[in-house]
Amino acid sequence: MNRLILGIVYGSALLIGTAVQPVFAQSGHGDHDHGAHTEESKLPNCPIMDEPVNLAMSIPTDDGPVYFCCEGCIPKYQKNPEKFATKVAAQRKALAHRAKVQVSCPVTHKPVDKKLFVESNGQKIYVCCKGCIGKYQRDPAKYASGLANSYSFQTKCPVMGGDIDPMVSSKLSTGETIYYCCAGCDKPLREKPAKYNKNLVSQGILINWAEVKKADSGSGHGGHGHGSGGHGDHDH
Repeated sequence: MNRLILGIVYGSALLIGTAVQPVFAQSGHGDHDHGAHTEESKLPNCPIMDEPVNLAMSIPTDDGPVYFCCEGCIPKYQKNPEKFATKVAAQRKALAHRAKVQVSCPVTHKPVDKKLFVESNGQKIYVCCKGCIGKYQRDPAKYASGLANSYSFQTKCPVMGGDIDPMVSSKLSTGETIYYCCAGCDKPLREKPAKYNKNLVSQGILINWAEVKKADSGSGHGGHGHGSGGHGDHDH
């Protein structure tokens, strides 16, 4: 009898454990798949659909990027941005304390060199070359918009889990830019996206890999990548 009771309790526990596992949430518009990620509840909403945003889906504005849940929401926002000002302000407030990395120079918009920076109000503003240091110092206000749009919320490499290197990235055929810790991480992600996708999803970066594959086959290449670093001691 004791064994029977224990078996029932154990079986119930397994069922409960299965029920609370993350699931893939389907969006109710277009063919967009929001993916499964534990960060979704912490992400702010899209100003158009009031659904959690995809941090890989944004447009730059003078005040910084605006994030959306899918590509279809972008033209709706651009048609009348003033209509969504309150929702965009709420989105920025929610993202204010989220970890982010400066990846582009506010002057040239090129990848930053982490050895070159300007200190402003206790903050390091990174640039791409020595020439940009003087330009930024002479007129910070001129580059305020460039700085506001220079950050990425992808802070970790999806393959190795280390900090990203802003100079090592690849642009997918569908337009998104993925950052890595070293140049060797691009190939494993492209070859086995299902294996590493969860590491992007956990950072709010949602990639439709079926669309990437379709775009790659149509263009005849796998997107553009660039990087400055070797593998170092990484074990892929």
